[in-house]
Amino acid sequence: MGLKIVATPIGNLSDISYRALETLKSVDAILCEDTRRTMKLITHFEISKALVSFNDNNASKKIPHLLEELKKGMNYALVSDAGMPVISDPGMKLVNECHENGIEVDVIPGPSAVVSAVAASGLNASHFVFLGFLPRGSKLRKTLREMFDIGIPVVFFESPYRIKDTLKEICAISPDSRIFVAREMTKVNQTFYRGNPCELCEKVDPIGEITVVLEWRKKF
Repeated sequence: MGLKIVATPIGNLSDISYRALETLKSVDAILCEDTRRTMKLITHFEISKALVSFNDNNASKKIPHLLEELKKGMNYALVSDAGMPVISDPGMKLVNECHENGIEVDVIPGPSAVVSAVAASGLNASHFVFLGFLPRGSKLRKTLREMFDIGIPVVFFESPYRIKDTLKEICAISPDSRIFVAREMTKVNQTFYRGNPCELCEKVDPIGEITVVLEWRKKF
């Protein structure tokens, strides 16, 4: 019984683990952000399971019922649209409540856009701060300046509609910093960009899912 946190591919379906597939086959139902995306995944692997929508909009309402079901012996798998659940998604609330209520939690590890981007970047990010999705407007500048003052490399997700503006903000703060932009990782159109933020403003193709690794460089 309990909640199984299951990592799913960030793009290439072949990246799913054997253990993840066996877990998805064994549970009573699968909690997912977008049932349409998860349906494509389980259909591809010929898995027939009930899908339960669980996202930012309905998590608070559904958690009490899910806790009752879990206490009765139901087995649920928790997946995100891509990659490792709970990282920048509402699964954190459910996992926390499971621990608070003595409900067993297990994790089936797998693909992560964060560590994949760090590994591919070649930048000095043996330790880093993960920021999830950055805020907008003046809060964006404040967040970036705070991170610049600390000087620790950062990793974050960015919308294709905002990536150029974010790079311009970084360019204004620290033009000599090194940036690695991973677009559509593991997919057919995977593209890696590396350079300083000022030059990448013109190079990055603002399409698809984007993960950024930023290594600050300060002038003394």
